[in-house]
Amino acid sequence: MKKIAVFTSGGDAPGMNACIRAVVRTAVYHKLEVYGIGRGYNGMIQGEIYRLFSHSVSNIIQKGGTILKSARCIEFQTPEGRKRAFEQISKFGIEGIVAIGGNGTFTGAKVFYEEYGIPIIGAPGTIDNDLYGTDYTIGYDTAVNTALDAIDKIRDTADSHERVFFVEVMGRDSGYIALPCAIGGGAEMVMIPETITSMSEVIETLQQGWRRSKTSFIIIVAEGEEEGGATEIAAKVKEALPQMDAKVTIIGHVQRGGRPTAADRLLSSQMGMAAVEGLIAGRANEMVGVINGEVVYTPFHDTITKKKPISESFLKLVEVLSV
Repeated sequence: MKKIAVFTSGGDAPGMNACIRAVVRTAVYHKLEVYGIGRGYNGMIQGEIYRLFSHSVSNIIQKGGTILKSARCIEFQTPEGRKRAFEQISKFGIEGIVAIGGNGTFTGAKVFYEEYGIPIIGAPGTIDNDLYGTDYTIGYDTAVNTALDAIDKIRDTADSHERVFFVEVMGRDSGYIALPCAIGGGAEMVMIPETITSMSEVIETLQQGWRRSKTSFIIIVAEGEEEGGATEIAAKVKEALPQMDAKVTIIGHVQRGGRPTAADRLLSSQMGMAAVEGLIAGRANEMVGVINGEVVYTPFHDTITKKKPISESFLKLVEVLSV
């Protein structure tokens, strides 16, 4: 293998740049030519491909977002789109690809490998931390800390005005952000997609706290909660408990930006190097991950289809520490 490429796809995550940097410099270390593909699969189809050098990735490890840009690409979901993508990368003689992204990115990579045999190693770049085959994903630690910083500030206002705050964090299909935010933020309750939390439980928790002379509450809500988002849940609480002053804060996309934490910079660098060395070793159609501090490789099929379980001990922590 003499030429490889790297791209980012799907939602951006803090640490993607650190991973790009590690891919480029590991490739240079091993005397490979390395190319960047701009705007994910869309750029692959359009031929937005350019040579990268060691100096190309100087001074980016600390930056959020992705210098390669990211975009959704419906066209890549078609055989015609994938054929165009293959033709474009073939012009450059690219023999292997590092794909930094999430579930959708790896789904496309799996199909592309099966159709054209281009070895692809994925690096899990998503703040949701919902990919099977790694303890943590790129951007997760930063996103949790960003949300937690906001929750700490909201707690000050909740306490000062004796209010109930429903704080919505990202996590359409996963409570991995919500759960540590609830523990670290001292929340009274967390509502996540992996568990069933009825409105009667929410109301009972608030009433019990009120009876204990508790005057402010923080309830963390993952955006994919089955009872609805924080706005809908707060409206139901206001109807049932009109004496309580319920407010809503949706933290939103601020969780996807900002300087990556030290943990994310280290993880991203480790994964970027392991992805390139995996390609050199002949690996393909796999995602690189880190489990218990050790680098592992998981087939895309498992990463895409298997559910990453939520921590039962963390759920217990929220229950016990909120009394």
